[in-house]
Amino acid sequence: MATDSTPQTNSNIVTNTPKVDYAPLIEAKAQHVFDVMAPRTSDADLIRLKDAFLLAKEAHAPQVRKTGEPYIFHPIAVATIAAEEFCLDVNSVIAAFLHDVVEDTPHPIEELATRFGDDVAYLVDVLTKKEKKNYALSKQVDNFRQILDSMQHDIRPILVKLADRLHNMRTLSSMRPDKQMKTAGETDYFYAPLANRLGMYYVKTELENLSLKFRCPHEFEEISSLIEKDREQQKERLERFRLQMEATLAEAGIKATVKVEYRQPYSVWRKMRKYGDDFNHLKYRHFTDIIFDAPEREDEKAIALRIYSLLTDRFREKPGGISNYIDSPKENGYQSFHVKLLADFGRWQEVHISSRRMAENSHIGYRADSSHDIIGRWVEKFRGVLRDIGTHDCGIDFMERVTASFYNDDIMVFTPKGKEIILPQKSSLLDFAYEISEELGNHAKYGRVNGFLTAITAPLRRGDVVQIFTDEATHPTADRLEHVVTYKAKNAIREYLESVPEPKFLRCPHCHPIPGEEVIGFKGEDGRLTVHKRDCQVVIRLASQFGDDIKSVDFQPDETLYPVTVTVKAVDRYHLFLDIVDCISNKLNLNIDSYNSTTVESIVTIQIAFGIHSYQELQKIMSHISGIPDVDEVRVGEMTL
Repeated sequence: MATDSTPQTNSNIVTNTPKVDYAPLIEAKAQHVFDVMAPRTSDADLIRLKDAFLLAKEAHAPQVRKTGEPYIFHPIAVATIAAEEFCLDVNSVIAAFLHDVVEDTPHPIEELATRFGDDVAYLVDVLTKKEKKNYALSKQVDNFRQILDSMQHDIRPILVKLADRLHNMRTLSSMRPDKQMKTAGETDYFYAPLANRLGMYYVKTELENLSLKFRCPHEFEEISSLIEKDREQQKERLERFRLQMEATLAEAGIKATVKVEYRQPYSVWRKMRKYGDDFNHLKYRHFTDIIFDAPEREDEKAIALRIYSLLTDRFREKPGGISNYIDSPKENGYQSFHVKLLADFGRWQEVHISSRRMAENSHIGYRADSSHDIIGRWVEKFRGVLRDIGTHDCGIDFMERVTASFYNDDIMVFTPKGKEIILPQKSSLLDFAYEISEELGNHAKYGRVNGFLTAITAPLRRGDVVQIFTDEATHPTADRLEHVVTYKAKNAIREYLESVPEPKFLRCPHCHPIPGEEVIGFKGEDGRLTVHKRDCQVVIRLASQFGDDIKSVDFQPDETLYPVTVTVKAVDRYHLFLDIVDCISNKLNLNIDSYNSTTVESIVTIQIAFGIHSYQELQKIMSHISGIPDVDEVRVGEMTL
């Protein structure tokens, strides 16, 4: 824990005595926090809460924010968000009052432990930025890591930090443009995705929009203006569509709230960038929310399906337009039933059908429903990955590895037995294989998606049923790193590649020598020996300038396969293709990687790619192919038989 009593510098604080009498407003704002917490807090804890406010008010008394208000307004606002919007426990709200005390005032962490207990001291300590002479990565990334590391033990510090960030973003207009960009960039990259993964949809949405507002103010204002213009233009017919649905449900005795919601500027901006559309050609700029009352949780799905049935009797349904997030919630716990319906003005409309519980849970996410373990499983999964990352020196890759695994929207796919596997969007079959087990991923050769044969590097879509097939001779290669997005897959591939002994030699990327050819070596500045063909122009040039670095090498064949492409020219005839394949595959026991042929006036030119172990093996293969009737020429490069 920090013991230095010297206050740190917070760029949002200046020391000044406010001229306006803010005392009544300060007391009123603090009292609101007490009133919110009173129904769910003991008398003793309420006294501790009030004591925390008094300490924060005294500690921050000389300080004002860039807005000109007393600094205590900020801790009160963070405590209000923690208590009212996030519904956190009393120790978290106490920590919200005190979160800047150790960092910005002379009060040490030990004082907080003595007055409020070790739990509060722990929460505040996690939220206190640590000043260091040397940062492992950078000041910002080290702070991110400090917060993420706390998640291995307790989710509450992250929730208080989100409350802190939310208020900072709401008051960011008072900061300089460079500070706005820094804070908004952090928010868009780190805090908003984290809120999303914790199921706090409305927090995520507000943070994203405030980030865009301060990062790209002109784009934000332009999109906001377009949304308002479209809202006004579509108002009459969207209201008619809403009333039609409302009446349909009312006639069936279903009590529900129906409202049209426009997507926020950030969501519109992101979709425009993703699909390359301008605003006018962007689909689903708005959606219709149907929020129904359900007496029992068990009835939620039945009521949602009944609403779906009623609406599809009244409106035409778009084929393939259903997303059932009730049975298959997103990893952040989001539940709803989505369907696309054709309105009477000829446009497909996106409709979200949710129970009131589902809608309310989107506000506070992880804290909403402890009986639902969707997010709890994700938190445990996150903790496991963070522990795994902690055992490796990730360097600058730390945030990349964290965000790759957890800061994307997710998809749910299934094993053939129906087990749910949740992965980030753009995950491949390889990601799926590694999510099952490292052994499966390391030996994955190909797969089947929904019964169809699929390359192991192909991307997956929500709802796919995936089956992986292995081969003990298949192992990870460096190029597979480009086809995985999860930390688990990337780490497993890297670990395997690091375990493979480095080759004695590097092969020249220009002449591509093969064991058995006449070769020579060149020792580079790094001490590594590169093998070249003796007629390679690269090594000839190097020998003329750095002759002492030319070395003899014994380049012998081993189990390594070297890719080659052989060009065959022949008179086209019936059965020629089969004769060539039979020669390579059956007589020589080689796998053909690719086969391409072109025929012009009965003369066929064929290119065949396969792997060989040595130059002698290549000569044997070319000799066999040249012995096939009607084959006139076989060559690799300038080599001809």
